[in-house]
Amino acid sequence: MTAVPGQLPPASLLENIPRLVTAYFGLIPDPAEPTQRVAFGTSGHRGSSLRASFNETHILAVTQAVCTYRKARGIDGPLFLGIDTHALSEPAFASALEVLAANGVETMISAGGEYTPTPAVSHAILVHNRGRTRGLADGIVVTPSHNPPEDGGFKYNPPNGGPADTEVTGWIEQEANRLIEGGLAEGKRMPYARARAAASTHAHDFLGAYVADLGNAIDFDAIRGAGLKLGVDPLGGAGVHYWRRIADTYRFDLDIVNETVDPTFRFMTLDWDGRIRMDPSSKFAMQHLIRLRDKYDVAFACDTDHDRHGIVARSSGLMPSNHYLSVMIDYLFRHRPRWRADAGVGKTVVSSAMIDRVANGLGRRLYETPVGLKWFVAGLLDGSLGFGGEESAGATFSRIDGSVWTTDKDGIAAALLSAEITARSGRDPGECYRDLTQKYGEPLSNRVDARANAAQKKKLAQLTPDKIEISELAGEKVEHVLDRAPGNGGRIGGIKVIAANGWFAARPSGTEDIYKIYAESFIDEAHLKRLLAEAQAVVDKTIGA
Repeated sequence: MTAVPGQLPPASLLENIPRLVTAYFGLIPDPAEPTQRVAFGTSGHRGSSLRASFNETHILAVTQAVCTYRKARGIDGPLFLGIDTHALSEPAFASALEVLAANGVETMISAGGEYTPTPAVSHAILVHNRGRTRGLADGIVVTPSHNPPEDGGFKYNPPNGGPADTEVTGWIEQEANRLIEGGLAEGKRMPYARARAAASTHAHDFLGAYVADLGNAIDFDAIRGAGLKLGVDPLGGAGVHYWRRIADTYRFDLDIVNETVDPTFRFMTLDWDGRIRMDPSSKFAMQHLIRLRDKYDVAFACDTDHDRHGIVARSSGLMPSNHYLSVMIDYLFRHRPRWRADAGVGKTVVSSAMIDRVANGLGRRLYETPVGLKWFVAGLLDGSLGFGGEESAGATFSRIDGSVWTTDKDGIAAALLSAEITARSGRDPGECYRDLTQKYGEPLSNRVDARANAAQKKKLAQLTPDKIEISELAGEKVEHVLDRAPGNGGRIGGIKVIAANGWFAARPSGTEDIYKIYAESFIDEAHLKRLLAEAQAVVDKTIGA
């Protein structure tokens, strides 16, 4: 049976879970093989046990490296450990706990074995650390985000609650690979049963703590009073049980259209390339919820660790990520009067220029960075940023009082904000975006993914303007070729080419063997297609794809 994007997967495409888990324990990575080494991308180490890139050896080494890092930096508070619903998350959790317990790390694991969204871990770290200067907490989330079922992922969040920056991940990566090369002789570990029973292992109610505090970030009174018809699809992810608790706690109607947890994710419609991927911003992966569009005033979904959001508006269907980010920013800065008057807007370099125009219209400072929410952590912590978001449907924002909510992406809060926007404005987010286009113009944007091997991805990540041979873009003179973001001067990890009425950016994926091209036109659809075609031709020629 053929794999068709937007359709349910044939049985032949479903992952063999016993084989996947067996490979996790059975395959030993070769540290001399680059693809089998620990490698932290945009947000953690990811890979598949079948490719010997995410195996027990990796997790034992990375966790020991985290323990060593904590000790060296004087981080001696609890470590909050969460997992998502990918098949490799459970065994990786067990491996990590064996190491943490052997190192005497006070480890907080979810009560009742509940799955734990990324924002719930960030929230727990920040709540514990509030007002403290000693005994600071940090965290680990075992998740490959929206990646296919065969993948595993492991990311570290330091005491600031956000994704670890490159200095931290670089140290952990190097130490983990050193340990693997030494056969893990320096690593500590105890049997899993002893680790679970260890005095340093504690149950923590991530779900209860996060939900009880959520009313300080979202106006549930407005949602409840509007009597909206709302729907959510957890996409089989870590927040599957959070939604019912949220609706019951804040007393509003919410249909949970699918509460199934299945590590094959057989209920997902296939993504653009015929693979299973829990991407709430993909029109192919989100077909089930899109078909229910007319049933709800607004509906939403989150990816597997619930740090990304997808919004289905009755007026417009699935909203492109950039559209909803623009709507969020416009709404939040007009409806959060307690935020700092100088609180700025954080966006990544590949996000829409519509955000620039919205920020300018609000009189707010724009802070443009490379891809990755880690660049916004400091600003979110001190309130100098009220919002931080990236085009891949990831964002977080301040509490209603202007203090920090999470410093990692929060798909749950972002999704619920769509209900608040609809309740308070009387218009769904799709209609709100149309209002913005009337005011600021209507850019057309798209993103395409192209295959690239590890060597090609590395070459793209290291591109500098002098290596790009381009003087015209879609018939216009090239004005700028950037390899650094305007806001903080950080390397883009790719390239951005700008002309008068359009731009494109290209960067490698941190998790898959693809590179991504982002393009935006201020003219028309034909111009956008030309931008994308020329961009791919230039990049392929430059990296030898």
